[in-house]
Amino acid sequence: MDFVIFIIAMSALIYGADFVIKESERIALHFNISHFVIGATLVSFGTSLPEMAASITASMAGKSEMAVANVVGSNIFNIVLILGTVFFISKAMHPKRDLFIKDSAWIIVPLALFLIMINDGVIGRFDGFLFILLMSSYLLFLFVDSKDELSQEIDEELVKEKFNWSKTAALLTIGFILTIGGAGFVVESGTNIARMFGVSEWVIGMFLIAIGTSLPELVVSLVAIKKGNAEMSIGNIIGSNVANFSMVLGSAALINPLTIDLIATKFDIMILIASSVTLTFILANKLYNKTGAIFLLIILALLIQNHL
Repeated sequence: MDFVIFIIAMSALIYGADFVIKESERIALHFNISHFVIGATLVSFGTSLPEMAASITASMAGKSEMAVANVVGSNIFNIVLILGTVFFISKAMHPKRDLFIKDSAWIIVPLALFLIMINDGVIGRFDGFLFILLMSSYLLFLFVDSKDELSQEIDEELVKEKFNWSKTAALLTIGFILTIGGAGFVVESGTNIARMFGVSEWVIGMFLIAIGTSLPELVVSLVAIKKGNAEMSIGNIIGSNVANFSMVLGSAALINPLTIDLIATKFDIMILIASSVTLTFILANKLYNKTGAIFLLIILALLIQNHL
């Protein structure tokens, strides 16, 4: 039965993501907001809700390892799997926004804060409050800085349509429900399948739940690339990772302090650092192509090989 639920949930994810992208384009077009900002806020926060639900639930149940592993794994897979796939399959990506100058700090700073906070093996409530504060800072930065011109790669059919806020809000809501709900069932059914084989709590959080809760970002990013919205795809991942560190870990830590075994998780933390530094290097050199993809997929291969 879990296999059937998994397939149905995946279908819901795909259809929901299509709604999210199209209605986000409508909002960007109507309010003259750049695709990057839409991707980094509305889309990334929406697709981060599965991570938040999973980590908060784990925190309430006293499963700190699963709560932290979900965020660590999700951020790793967002970069190496999702952007690695996006860069590999896309023919040409030429974002108008200078992502390195404007956004690389939001890859490194949340990671640096996370590393400092886990130095004593605990992410406490005060740390959680600081993470929430970081989220507010990121939102302020985006809307103050968003003076970009609207991307030229807009669906021509949307340009001709008259904007209807009620219709857009309804379809966007349906899209998020299908995407997030689908991810939830994917995680639940996938976890049941994994537990049949006696998989550990950290590995479940790092792989099954992290990959499952990253599915909305993957589908949304691939659909965005298909529609020619490179900025929305990259913005979705950067914004989602900021949200995972700040909003997801912050909320979970406010409920219960989160403990982490630094020795047991050392390799995965190193992979998180390596993937973030590599993404920053890609942005600096504009390697939005197969070269950048290969760098990221090598890191993914190392992660998988270590856990086999």
